Amino acid sequence: MRQNNEDTFLCLNFDSREVRYLGKVGEATLDHGDFVFAVSDGMGGAKSGEFASKIAAEKITRLLPQSFKQSAQNISAGHGDVLTELFHRIHQELIKLGRHYEECRGMGATLSLGWFTPGWMHFAHVGDSRIYWLPKSGPMKQLTDDHTYVGWLRRKGELNERQARTHPRKSVLMQVLGAGRQSLDPQIGSVSCESGDHFLFCTDGVIDGIWDHRLADMLAKDDAKTIVEYAVSESGRDNASAVVVEML
Repeated sequence: MRQNNEDTFLCLNFDSREVRYLGKVGEATLDHGDFVFAVSDGMGGAKSGEFASKIAAEKITRLLPQSFKQSAQNISAGHGDVLTELFHRIHQELIKLGRHYEECRGMGATLSLGWFTPGWMHFAHVGDSRIYWLPKSGPMKQLTDDHTYVGWLRRKGELNERQARTHPRKSVLMQVLGAGRQSLDPQIGSVSCESGDHFLFCTDGVIDGIWDHRLADMLAKDDAKTIVEYAVSESGRDNASAVVVEML
């Protein structure tokens, strides 16, 4: 229903020397560098929301190879610190552009990112896009918290999934990159992963069209294209982007 797509997704393989963009479908090993998958949903007037999510993706491609080199030289404090710094630098860049250019005033973006290294997925998140983890054995888990007023109410146990979906303030963001906000506290975490695990990175347009129980069933057997098409057919009120990662 939107005139322009404010979502951006990113799929990269990188090391200390270069970044390699991945195709929409593919298979690769961790023998030649780490992997990053991310989704971002921009917001702002005119086309500045689209611009904001693209800035977030561009910053990732420039900064993470530097971090890979530092990590290899044992001078990095850790993946969590690297991701925290990355998010703060994107945040400051969006704020600076909003101050200096009228067309960028108030623009912002959500960002949900996973950094895959051998045996681990390190993640960082701000906003209401999501990262899901479906372990080889066990139920699907939502790794990220929705940084919305309704997400906060749900974590407190005051709303169930149905009530959260119909709440009039479900889109009120309490934290986002840019948008003139001065403080930022990204969610940082890591999970161990093994063969048979599935991960889903998606914007809120996907969530709007698929209930959690249905999403778990689809993540176990369907690709990202099928998930997006189903979400659009069920809702279609917002841009929908998804990245599915399967550990082989």
